[in-house]
Amino acid sequence: MKLPAYSNYDSLLQVIVLPIYVSVLNWLLIGPAYWQNWITFGLATGITLILSFSNWYVNNIISLKVLSLYPDPSEYMRRTIRMFVACASSSCVHVTLIYGIYYTIKLPYVGFSINQLGLAWLFTIILVGIVVITYESIHNFGHWQQSRREVDTLSKAQLQAQLDTLRQQVNPHFLFNSLNSLISLIGEDPRQAELFAEELSSVYRYLLRSNESGLTSLASELEFIQSYYHLLKTRHGEALILDICIHAGTETRQLPPLTLQLLIENAVKHNIILPDQPLTISLKTTEHQLVVSNNLQRKPSRTFSNGIGLNNILAKYQMLGQPAPVVEDDGLEFRVTLQLV
Repeated sequence: MKLPAYSNYDSLLQVIVLPIYVSVLNWLLIGPAYWQNWITFGLATGITLILSFSNWYVNNIISLKVLSLYPDPSEYMRRTIRMFVACASSSCVHVTLIYGIYYTIKLPYVGFSINQLGLAWLFTIILVGIVVITYESIHNFGHWQQSRREVDTLSKAQLQAQLDTLRQQVNPHFLFNSLNSLISLIGEDPRQAELFAEELSSVYRYLLRSNESGLTSLASELEFIQSYYHLLKTRHGEALILDICIHAGTETRQLPPLTLQLLIENAVKHNIILPDQPLTISLKTTEHQLVVSNNLQRKPSRTFSNGIGLNNILAKYQMLGQPAPVVEDDGLEFRVTLQLV
């Protein structure tokens, strides 16, 4: 595991922490005279700064070593405690060394006092605790961000794979149903079958192109549906009616591609379509929703269905994080209400 670049934050923390540390430590070790005598102030500040810088980097090395021993994020508490104990011990040794130097060079106004040294140790331990927690927070936040990015990447990859699977289902589904219609039409009207095949080629080419995107505009879907409707009219003539009523301003809203085609295809597949029993399919929008409905006149014998059409739409809306389409059947009308993105 790559160690975190603690040094990236050292400069900022040194600028903030060291001046405070030097001032308070010397005030605890020397007393008010630290601020009152220029010789004492200059020598004490210089000595403390040099030793504090060295102590900072010693503690940095200790921190990286502890991190290499306990790199797992779940070992946060163990790592933090060991880092704190090691760095606090090192820092107390440095404080003792600083006080010893003051006493040895007979720095003015400095006399040995165990109480002053104890307060300096206590202050140092508290400050080390703050710095260690700061470093660990930075490290864990960075690890959390990296983990979050990895999870997001995996989630997007999984979502993309699922969407790709759904898209691959739509094309065979459309082709299967269209070929069934073509086979039926060949025996009934070869000329119409020829026109149907030509329209099928044009529509399927558009289907392959549009099915590559996750969302498409309602305007694009409606344009395609007009072509698809023309294909269906080749087979069913006046027995099939498509009523479109679109609320102004909703054309730019989006929905999964081929949603309308799947719904219309299902309506055509499962209902009787005869000149004296026309099937009317209605597409209407409100400000945020699209309602696709058709009158119910179910075929006497249940048409084989692989169940892909409606399930495909529901799955796409779920993976896009949108409200699930509402499916209603009151015995007279079959209705699907879709959210426009």
